[in-house]
Amino acid sequence: MLNKLDDFPIHQTPEPIAVPSTSDRNVYDRTWFNGYTADGAYYFGIGIAIYPHRKILDCAFSVVERGGRQHCFYGSRRAPIERTEMQVGPFRLEVIEPMLRTRVVLDDNATGLACDLTFSARTAAIQEARQTLWSGDRRAMDSTRFDQFGRWSGVIRHPDGGIKVDDRTCYGTKDRSWGVRNVGERDVGGAPMPPPSVFFLWAPLVWDDHISHAIFFDGTQGEALVREGITAPLYRSEAEIPGVIDGLDRRMATARHRVKYVPNTRLAQSAEIDLVDIDGHTTTTALDPILKFQMKGLGYGHPQWGQGMWKGELETGGESFDPSTLDPLARENVHVQQVVRARQGGQTGIGVLEQICFGPYRPAGFSEFLDGAKG
Repeated sequence: MLNKLDDFPIHQTPEPIAVPSTSDRNVYDRTWFNGYTADGAYYFGIGIAIYPHRKILDCAFSVVERGGRQHCFYGSRRAPIERTEMQVGPFRLEVIEPMLRTRVVLDDNATGLACDLTFSARTAAIQEARQTLWSGDRRAMDSTRFDQFGRWSGVIRHPDGGIKVDDRTCYGTKDRSWGVRNVGERDVGGAPMPPPSVFFLWAPLVWDDHISHAIFFDGTQGEALVREGITAPLYRSEAEIPGVIDGLDRRMATARHRVKYVPNTRLAQSAEIDLVDIDGHTTTTALDPILKFQMKGLGYGHPQWGQGMWKGELETGGESFDPSTLDPLARENVHVQQVVRARQGGQTGIGVLEQICFGPYRPAGFSEFLDGAKG
């Protein structure tokens, strides 16, 4: 099972690169991006992932403009042994220069959605802490992630028009993660298990000369499972980034969050995030959403195009929907990212707030699997 990467001195086990170190069928390796403007005019998301034991490579591209429909492209194929082959039908990802520049192309296809976009980094790579979550005595998730903040240039075409993406105004986040987490069809067989509960917030924010980032996983009582806050320098261009890492990121002692929900939903109406440094100093950031993006447009929780689901040797599809008409408490609609304006003292910033909450969650008053916030 050799591939091109076996010619490089990068092996972590005695096996070829194509052989994962775990036999867990939910092992994965994903590249993910978002892009958005400070005025909330549009947002787009991109994802491609391989699931070696499921033998699947899938991808998605989705875009929404303010007041318009969200358009989605989905693709899935049998996974190639060659890991550098990151193409699914008309979709392909090209790593132009690792950790600095990536190109994403979606050629014209039956969905009417297409793009040619280039991401340029403005930060060094920022590694999040390893995220390990348990379901009883079994690891439900065990992943490593790194992030980079940057900007986009290129074009997007969709059934309702098009967007010229300008790197002077389009911000973005690159998210690379790998490990094990629940994907594809749910496991069957054995004793019945209750549906899993999860609370997750992820808030990458861009300021004038730096970025801030916060990551949260909570238990059903609001207890901290993962708490992480980070700040790091923001460079004017990828040419100024001194290396893969710059050693200038600051890790907080902890982080806290407070979310106010839209009544009868689980959608954030506003939020506050505290970053607490090692000296105990707390910096509070207020977040105000201005545009919503449904993560099912990238396969998250999608009933037909869910990530890691076998669709055939090569299948593509798409859909368009009006986000304002969706049931916010339907299972596939709870997972969202919102473009947010950020305020911190006299400073203003821009970024996104990703959120998902399934099951009871005491701090919000949620007592059932998908009940909404009380008005």
